[in-house]
Amino acid sequence: MKIAKERRAIDAALDNYRSQLDTIPDDLFDVTPPGGGWSFAEVYSHILQATIGSAIAAERCANGTCELTKKGLTVLGRLVLFFGSLPPIKVKVPAAEAARMKVTKLTKEEARNLLIKCRSRVDTITSRINDAPPGSRFKHSRFGMMNAGQWYKFILIHLTHHLAQLERIKNKFSI
Repeated sequence: MKIAKERRAIDAALDNYRSQLDTIPDDLFDVTPPGGGWSFAEVYSHILQATIGSAIAAERCANGTCELTKKGLTVLGRLVLFFGSLPPIKVKVPAAEAARMKVTKLTKEEARNLLIKCRSRVDTITSRINDAPPGSRFKHSRFGMMNAGQWYKFILIHLTHHLAQLERIKNKFSI
């Protein structure tokens, strides 16, 4: 997928997250759904922190301020980027990653502000992806050493993956 097309898809996903904030009832936003799992607030916390973190990783690669290496993706990383989606299984965030990006029950206002911050970070890096040094890579905990373009694509894949999770939560609440 070309950068311009990926950018439109990222914008559409962020628009979707923003519009859903208005449709999720305030009294259910931070409530753990029946049967367990993350609340809407926790999904927003995770996805927005991960998007900002991935944009920062892509920016570091674009700036050439991370490791220059020939090391690349893991088998799982290659599969995810090739197919453009995460496996349809529940995966626990690695402990080190979870400690660095704590999932919280943020408020809708905090989610709106983080969405603005995500757009700003994506704006900052979009025009620089194609000119990034290909050997400048930053490690993803599961997918290996990723370059700027791979991090950018991951942003879209990850945003899309968690939109489906929001739908599952809505179904648990019958909304």
